[in-house]
Amino acid sequence: MQKIQLLNTLPAVFAGREEDRSEVWLRNVTFERGKHYLISAESGTGKSSLCSYIYGYRIDFSGVMQFDGTDIRTLTVPQWCDVRKSHIAYLPQDLRLFPELTALENIQLKNRLTGHKTEKEIVDYFERLGIPEKVNSPVGKLSIGQQQRVAIIRTLCQPADFIMLDEPVSHLDETNNAIVAQMVMEEAERQGAGIISTSVGNNVKITVDKELKL
Repeated sequence: MQKIQLLNTLPAVFAGREEDRSEVWLRNVTFERGKHYLISAESGTGKSSLCSYIYGYRIDFSGVMQFDGTDIRTLTVPQWCDVRKSHIAYLPQDLRLFPELTALENIQLKNRLTGHKTEKEIVDYFERLGIPEKVNSPVGKLSIGQQQRVAIIRTLCQPADFIMLDEPVSHLDETNNAIVAQMVMEEAERQGAGIISTSVGNNVKITVDKELKL
């Protein structure tokens, strides 16, 4: 996948509202593989909705979204499975971890499907993020900041043309924010992937090619 395009797209809930200040809604926007984008906005302006549309979780929008010129509304279930397994790595804002499983088990659920990382590489990520002792801890017993770090590791355990992150550092301190940014940019460079990150304000330390106001 080389391009994700939005063509005059608008969430259904915003229908009839003026969106003149948005650089995304009701505009023609192209995200290109290999480039880094920051979508900055206030709460309630549709950041998570945008990610859900691109990932195929929701279709309650007007206008068109395309992957390499193909309308995403036409994709079949097997095609969406392929998108999510091999083309778009997604960190949702609500993390979607299984609290009864350990941190490592949560990550292995994805990595067993993709075979993208060795166990040593995964454990090294835990070391870099300062939580090596949490590898075998149930996620439900971790702090929200620790859970966010686990979810970020899981996101990086797959091949991807785009890495899409919905408020990836909302629960992290400055040190871990910088570490996460470095990890994501390293993986994106390794795969030639694009990065699409959302943020309230501009607190994500990923180097960006273009910032868009939602």
